[in-house]
Amino acid sequence: MPRREIAGRVEEALHAAGVAALAGRAVRTLSGGERQRVALASALAMRPSLVVLDEPTSQLDPDGAEMVLAAVTSLVREGRSVIISEHRLEQLLRQAAGLVLVDRGNVTTADPDGWRPAPPSPRPARVAAPGADAWSLEHVTAGFGGRTVLDGVDLAGRAGEVVVLSGPNGGGKTTLLRLIAGSIAPLAGSVWRRPGRVAYLPQNPTVLLHRPTVRAEVRFTLERSGEPEQPETILGELGLLPVADQYPRDLSCGERQRAALAAVLPGSPSLVLLDEPTRGIDSSARGALVALVARLRDGGASVVVATHDDDLRNALADRVINVAGGRVAEMSFAGVPT
Repeated sequence: MPRREIAGRVEEALHAAGVAALAGRAVRTLSGGERQRVALASALAMRPSLVVLDEPTSQLDPDGAEMVLAAVTSLVREGRSVIISEHRLEQLLRQAAGLVLVDRGNVTTADPDGWRPAPPSPRPARVAAPGADAWSLEHVTAGFGGRTVLDGVDLAGRAGEVVVLSGPNGGGKTTLLRLIAGSIAPLAGSVWRRPGRVAYLPQNPTVLLHRPTVRAEVRFTLERSGEPEQPETILGELGLLPVADQYPRDLSCGERQRAALAAVLPGSPSLVLLDEPTRGIDSSARGALVALVARLRDGGASVVVATHDDDLRNALADRVINVAGGRVAEMSFAGVPT
């Protein structure tokens, strides 16, 4: 492409994807959702005649998802074709010209206007009230490369409790999870967690998967933790028995996500930290995850989940914490029983 055109194309694409404000940032400092939108901008800069997007809103906050929809609508108005593979269809189908359903190798078409979402996962009843504190942050400040991400945070979670982190992409949810896990140290303040195994699912599950089979990934965790549970228990809970002997990185995005969950959550972890755990998975897999997290919660695990998935939040949250602008604030939440 002629060099004189490149700067204009870049600016156009950054604005279309809603990431113009990030133009000067190093990619490694961006959140998963911000990277998702930068990747979209990279595709839009080429002004392609056909755009194919695989789970483009899976890690995005509502504003980011609206931005993707606006960019897609603009492309269609310009006479280009767009194909999107997604599980979050509510907003996309308002603009869709067609709907193609792919299920177990079968491909059928349907009317977008007639599509209805699967019912949300029911909220599992709990067997006991939350117990004593399992982790806490006191006056914690954290950041990277001279940039403050969290400032003066005071927060704690209890055994047998599910805390959901909400808020915009880049607001600090992942940084907060990493602080609780102990994978990064605060710039100021103190972090405490009770003794016990920490089960941490990062935004990119593929970094966890290195064993020859899915079954071997689960067995590795159980052997290291010294727990007697068999791999088949969690593989069955997450619907992974049919792919248990396959290489994890050969699986689909949603299957890899479930494989990573199976690799970190078997046995009885003391602290469970999940970063966008429903990325790329369908409603039935979400229901299986809800049941699994509820079982761990009832076993005394303290659970913290960063998510934009409203159905997951409504099914599991005891408390919802908004993380934005370096601060945290507890949100009122109608789904929590009084």
